[in-house]
Amino acid sequence: MLISLLHRTTFVYAGKAHDSFNEVRLRPVDDAGQVRRSFELRTDPAARMRDYTDFYGNAVHYFDVADGHSRLMIEAISEVETTPNSARPPVPEVPNLEPGSEREMLAEFLVDSHYVPLEVEVWKEAKDALSGGRSDVWSDVRTICGHVFRTFAYKPRITGVATLATDAIKLRSGVCQDFAHVALGMCRCSDIPARYVSGYFMRSQRKHDDDEASHAWIEAYVQGHGWAAFDPTHDRPADERYVKVASGRDYADIRPVSGTYRGAKTRSLNVEVRVREAEAAGAAR
Repeated sequence: MLISLLHRTTFVYAGKAHDSFNEVRLRPVDDAGQVRRSFELRTDPAARMRDYTDFYGNAVHYFDVADGHSRLMIEAISEVETTPNSARPPVPEVPNLEPGSEREMLAEFLVDSHYVPLEVEVWKEAKDALSGGRSDVWSDVRTICGHVFRTFAYKPRITGVATLATDAIKLRSGVCQDFAHVALGMCRCSDIPARYVSGYFMRSQRKHDDDEASHAWIEAYVQGHGWAAFDPTHDRPADERYVKVASGRDYADIRPVSGTYRGAKTRSLNVEVRVREAEAAGAAR
């Protein structure tokens, strides 16, 4: 499936901002599940773009705008071809990782992180989800994510960018970021290495005035297979409708846009996302 993406972030300031420095994680990855066909990143005011690869393998672009400006727009346009579901290998039924070098390499995905404190609420939630006993890793991941899907309500504007997994558990509600953080904590409490994934999901049915946004899900490590992706918000494995952009311990590691500046306060922030199926070159019209 060929998917076109637009992600535009616009900051408007109540006066002049200057000495603005920004980092952007918006370039889709190239991996077994997808191929990035094109990517363009631009800003207004225009700025020189540089890039590096962070600790988790994510592409990070960074730029600065020293001169005064009352508005900053950051726009990423991408086209990604995802692997058909029929061509994706099945996730094998294997037990948890045994002690060894592979487990040591994944240690940071088994412990606390900023948004995923492994406190008693998270341990209890994991125990409740797997009350029927343990199985293979992938089955347990599906059970955990299914538990989140069934027992948490999807409610926008109930939580915010600072909401922790423990907060979401108390509220029993949230959005995809919260569902992912809760599922991560439950996996880690169950001794399953798990990481946060940011990206996009293409909805097959969409009303004209529906808001679109970036999406979040999780990946769990399955020995002999690698990272396997599951979406607790929709209770299903990530398939050809998903486009992966970045991964890390939690949202703190993959913020799409972050930065600092001096000057006037931010008056407004607007994020526009558009996800569409694209027509392949040479397709019949």
